[in-house]
Amino acid sequence: MRMKPKRKVKKMKFHGTTILAVRRNGKVAVAGDGQVTLNNTVIKHTAKKVRRIYNDKIIVGFAGATADALNLSEQLEKKLERYNGNLTRSAVELARDWRTDKYLRRLEAIMIAVDEKNMFVISGNGDVIEPDEGIMGIGSGGSAAQAAATALIRHSDMNAAEIVAEAMKIAGAICVFTNDSVTIEEL
Repeated sequence: MRMKPKRKVKKMKFHGTTILAVRRNGKVAVAGDGQVTLNNTVIKHTAKKVRRIYNDKIIVGFAGATADALNLSEQLEKKLERYNGNLTRSAVELARDWRTDKYLRRLEAIMIAVDEKNMFVISGNGDVIEPDEGIMGIGSGGSAAQAAATALIRHSDMNAAEIVAEAMKIAGAICVFTNDSVTIEEL
């Protein structure tokens, strides 16, 4: 008796996020585009991927599967409650749990979290990365947005919110998974 080979099921792949955080002159701004793409089709133009948590003192932006990202945002907020708003400690504890917990480690997302003093990229690999220059981009257009923001910081007098707005426009012109419906939050 011959068995038929198992047919591979093609997993539908979500794309489409650019998140950028910039710190300049004591202010920090985080921007996220609104496009959500399923395979090669845009299914939403106005998603909000940047939001405030912990009494509006922390801004998070996320890339990846939406439900996973929201779950991680809630997990971070629980850590912030537990550690009295200490973003550094909360980020490290979230990354540790994310890497070791059998349910959390299946989550497919990455996030940027900022407060008045700190900026971190947090990933499921256990990473908690603080950028050297106060600029961090993640997602499909993250590299383009980060490069644009770096140039703008070096060659303009724009403030943080202006820089993220302009850098997101540049990323949107380059990355097909990034659009011009941008949410910006600032501290």
